[in-house]
Amino acid sequence: MFIHSYLFFDGRCEEAIDFYRETLGAEVLMLMRYGDDGPGKQSCPDGSIPPDDKVMHATLQIGETQVLASDGFSKGRPEFKGFSLSVTVDGDDEVERRIDALAEGGQVTMAPAPTFFASRFGMAVDRFGVSWMVMAPLPEEA
Repeated sequence: MFIHSYLFFDGRCEEAIDFYRETLGAEVLMLMRYGDDGPGKQSCPDGSIPPDDKVMHATLQIGETQVLASDGFSKGRPEFKGFSLSVTVDGDDEVERRIDALAEGGQVTMAPAPTFFASRFGMAVDRFGVSWMVMAPLPEEA
């Protein structure tokens, strides 16, 4: 069984995809736009039909993980509450670099620092409102 994160950017999905390509090295495995669904367009549960150029579904490969994304209803009001995406990287410098990149246009909510569970750990909210935790594991004892 797999559990995937599915992020709804409410009209900013393509911008988010470009941002995650740049900051996290995301690779787009699949992208389907609302205009790709052919005749007899399907409406959203609220009855709206998003613009043809908006992202209906995308699959991003980030490291070993797939993250799913969409523009959803494309109303321009994305909300990301009650969760964070956690990224484990190799090395303290990489924590600093990723937090700085993710916080561009957003904000650092916890500056990277050593903790009892990681050699470096930091938190940021990106420009889309997605919360991220980035950590480098403690070195394994011999």
